[in-house]
Parts: sequence; C-alpha cells; structure tokens
Amino acid sequence: MRATLSAPTVVRTIAELRARLDEYRKQAPAGKVGLVPTMGYLHEGHASLIRRSASENGFTVLSVFVNPLQFGPTEDLDRYPRDEERDRAVAAEAGADLIFMPSVAEMYPKRPLTTISLSGVTERLCGASRPGHFDGVAIVVTKLFNLVQPNRAYFGLKDAQQVAVIQSLVEDLNLPVEIVPCPIVREASGLALSSRNVYLSPEEKEQALVLSRTLMQVPEWVQSGIAAAELSRRIRDAISRQPLADIEYVEVVDYPSLTAIEENKELAATSPVLVALAVRFGKTRLIDNILLPQA
Repeated sequence: MRATLSAPTVVRTIAELRARLDEYRKQAPAGKVGLVPTMGYLHEGHASLIRRSASENGFTVLSVFVNPLQFGPTEDLDRYPRDEERDRAVAAEAGADLIFMPSVAEMYPKRPLTTISLSGVTERLCGASRPGHFDGVAIVVTKLFNLVQPNRAYFGLKDAQQVAVIQSLVEDLNLPVEIVPCPIVREASGLALSSRNVYLSPEEKEQALVLSRTLMQVPEWVQSGIAAAELSRRIRDAISRQPLADIEYVEVVDYPSLTAIEENKELAATSPVLVALAVRFGKTRLIDNILLPQA
C-alpha cells in the first residue's frame, strides 16, 4: 500500500531526500521503501515499474537523473530527451510518493575518485561497444542505494544486461536491497518502449518492428531444436532484410552470467538463455531481447 495518494513531492537535494525518508521511516518504522531509478522522459515501461513498487512497498521513490558517467564521449548525453512536466505526470498517475531530481553538481560535486568496475557480465553485449558504460551505471546505482536505502529496487528487463550487472553488484557487495526485474513493456506494434524511440523517423520506426517480430519467433525455433550459432544467423538474416537496420550485435548467452553458449549446443537443453540484440536505425540505437524460458 502507498503511504499517500497525493501528488508526489519533488526534491532536488540529497539533504531533502534524506529528510523525507527519515520522516516516512519515523511514521512507519516497519514500512518498506521501493526505489525506481530512471533517466527520465518517462513512458509506460517506467510507469509499470512505479506501479509494481507502489503495490509492494509503503513508500516509492522515483529518481530522475541523466547520469553523465554512463555516456561515452560520442554518445547522446546532450540530446537525451528530457521533460520534467511529463515525468511528474507519469509519476503521479503511477503512484510514486517522492521524486528525486538532482542536478549533476548535486550528485557529483567533484569528479569521483572512486570507481566500481565489474568483470565478466560487462564484457559482452552492450559492454563490448560501450567501454566504461556499466562502470558509470554501477557508481550511480550504488550512490542511489546508499542515499535511499531501499528494501527493493525495480529495473526493466529491456536492458537485461544492466539487470545482471546490478544483481552481481548487490551480491558481491552484500548490499541490503532486493533487485526486482520487471518484464519488457511494448507498444501495440511490438516495439519495446524506450525514451530513444522519439528519435526514430516514421520509416525507421516501421522498419524497427523487425526486432520484436523476429524475437517473437525465437521460442518456436528453440523448441524445434536449434543451436546458438544457427539461431543467431536466422535473427541476423531477418533483421538485415530491412535496409535501414545496422546490426551492432546479436548474441545468445547464458543468463545471468552472460557467458557464451557453445555454438553447436541445442538451446532446448540450456536454461535460462538470453537472446539479445542492438541495432541502429539512423542515429538511434535500439536494444531488445527475449529471455527463455518465458515467465
């Protein structure tokens, strides 16, 4: 149950955040706190995380922070979409109690001298082409966990690698928070919801539907008996038929270790399996995946 049905309070400083949380914990000593970390420009995928948290905790904190440490020098930090009014509206409808919207200076008053680096789970998939990305994710998530001290934190499986990284971080450092992975939310067309979808032209968006359409065939292919290398080839062939698609990777890996699966091993005998891809349409990089067996 939510602590309140009123519109969420917005705080911008660490001091305000801590004061509000202290107030809640004094009022409800046994109450649970849920955290939904985001970079804003909220959509239904984010809303589903907030609703899940609001249904499972007494108090839900939504963080909205575009974290510069997880962007490379040639990536889209400056053009990443931002809309505070939209974020407030989505958060209110979904049931957040508190929105933490810090500035970069508030989160990083000086250049961090501490780094958090994970191996293994960060070296494939997005980590191969985005060096340092998951180091940046790890430090901001650790900071948020320390600031909020949530009982549970909610992350979408659209970025399944990020979920695996954060689960490893929590396990390795014995952080007292339960990580709750949540299903991918899709548009009616099947396209996975993403803040970056706003960058797609109509033609790019139409061609991008090949990602979900192809992934939806994966369970049938696996059940019929197929090896990892052949599955990857079929997916690449299907996506390559779209002239605007520029494939960055298609990988079939064990989950959550993200280790490679032997190319000739039939996937029906391997569980769980993550089939993940990243494809550019114009300047927009999209990721999508399917995790088998499906829930």
